[in-house]
Amino acid sequence: MKTHIKELRARYDLTQEDLARKVGIRRETILFIEKGNYNPSLELAHDIAKALQTTIDDLFVFDD
Repeated sequence: MKTHIKELRARYDLTQEDLARKVGIRRETILFIEKGNYNPSLELAHDIAKALQTTIDDLFVFDD
């Protein structure tokens, strides 16, 4: 699964640490999600999308 987290963080001038703090998780978790090494729960995906003012569908690209 690919994400647009990095691009959206840049749009809002947020570091991984900033986003992690907003969502209540560790920075490393954001890193792993951005690299595609971790698939977040639906709740976490929702929280990240909300923090980045977007939808889950716009945040994540699901590979077929």
